Amino acid sequence: MESLEETQWDVTISGTGIAQSLLALALSRSGKRVIHVDKNPYYGGPEAALSLQEAEEWASEVNKESVQLPFEDATVFTPSPSESGTGLSSSRAYTLSLSPQLIYSRSQLLPTLVSSKVYRQLEFQAVGSWWIYKPASGKDKDLYRVPSSREDIFADDFISMKSKRTLMRFLRSLNLESPSDADSTVEDEALAKPLPEYLTSKFQVPLELYDPLLSLSLSQAPAQSTIARYAVPRIQRHLTSIGVFGPGFGSVLVKWGGGSEIAQVGCRALAVGGGVYVLNSGIETLDQDAADDSRIQLRLLSGETISTQYVVGFDWDVPSQTETSCDYEKVSRSITIVSSALDDLFPVTAEGGPVPAGAVVVFPAASLGLTDESPPVYISVHSSETAECPTGQSVLYGSVSISGQQGQTLIEHATDKLLQSSAGPDARVLWSLRYTQLGRPVGDETRPANVVSGNVIRFPAPSLDLAFDDTTIDLVKDAWTVVMGDEASPDDFMKFEDRENYDDDV
Repeated sequence: MESLEETQWDVTISGTGIAQSLLALALSRSGKRVIHVDKNPYYGGPEAALSLQEAEEWASEVNKESVQLPFEDATVFTPSPSESGTGLSSSRAYTLSLSPQLIYSRSQLLPTLVSSKVYRQLEFQAVGSWWIYKPASGKDKDLYRVPSSREDIFADDFISMKSKRTLMRFLRSLNLESPSDADSTVEDEALAKPLPEYLTSKFQVPLELYDPLLSLSLSQAPAQSTIARYAVPRIQRHLTSIGVFGPGFGSVLVKWGGGSEIAQVGCRALAVGGGVYVLNSGIETLDQDAADDSRIQLRLLSGETISTQYVVGFDWDVPSQTETSCDYEKVSRSITIVSSALDDLFPVTAEGGPVPAGAVVVFPAASLGLTDESPPVYISVHSSETAECPTGQSVLYGSVSISGQQGQTLIEHATDKLLQSSAGPDARVLWSLRYTQLGRPVGDETRPANVVSGNVIRFPAPSLDLAFDDTTIDLVKDAWTVVMGDEASPDDFMKFEDRENYDDDV
């Protein structure tokens, strides 16, 4: 068997995040000689899922480096024993995702996983309710469940009858055909307005419905900074996804670590197809091959030098010979383990529907004592059914588009309010990881593109969206097309026949 250095590689994929791992899946039956490397000792890259001990080691590594994209400023918070008791289980009882994302039923990702035959290795779980924190609602509890269907709306006892009729008119408009050419210019002008202005001017939607509709868009910007052209299609995506795979839900999580599990499935497919994996050894240097200008010489962190035709990865996985200027956005993120199952957040939302394993809780700026110019805080709540924590506990994934200590303070404030509203009096924070994540600005309507320089393909920074970004599939397909060259047929992308004995194989 040839050594790494003796092999003439067709493709080197650097990093095992979702984008790289989906490319590995796409190339798994191409016959190409593919080597897949990662500087980390684990799979998943920015989407990695870690045990408690691994998460604490990860935080130390992030803070050791002057630049450790796409994360920075990681800290671990563990309350004193007198505050939290001994509620934490063993390290391996937790599988904590660094970049949790929900997947809508109408996402391009799901048919891709089906056509590539790897969906059987994944277990999907329902995301049920969206909740808005409304401390002045006058109800028994401060959390208001956002209605997502006609039945929900008319059963709701918070929205006035007049508002219900207005809301139904808006929702019906989302299911209409595209406007005619004569109407399209007027509609484009309307959609260029901030979402609240659009809802008021076009549908007379009252103020009480702004936050619920904004929450369905998953916009991380303040309401007045969320353009209708961005938000309305996302609200439509949310509503039209409900019922696709079962009653009462429109989005799913992947059990055992979310995006990390998808990444590992893709990597496993390439390994079965003959690809070679080298963890703990990313690319140290990249130079043109002096003997063959169609090839690239790579020196790995392990010390080996290999020759390859193509290199693919993110900026932080592929060194550059020139200074690069990247416009990253920063968001504050946290992972918090709490000593409550928070069962009230996971009601069955339709007759015959599943018990959800995920819920989304939104804290509008005003509910945290901030002005309307401030962004909302999102907390994605995962139950123990996700296998991310032991029974009787939950994992809260917090996010706000304000970086640094200010953002972390807001997430902590929202977490405290959530526990006060939905958990018993003894519920406590057991452990928390707090960090800043860097990525592509959310709300940018420009379709991102890969940067291709010679035979080096650089993916744009991943989106910081709270839902899976479908442009990832397009970016992977573009990279696959370049690598496959004349062998590429768009109709063949990610479309495989079953392997024999697929239960043991992919």
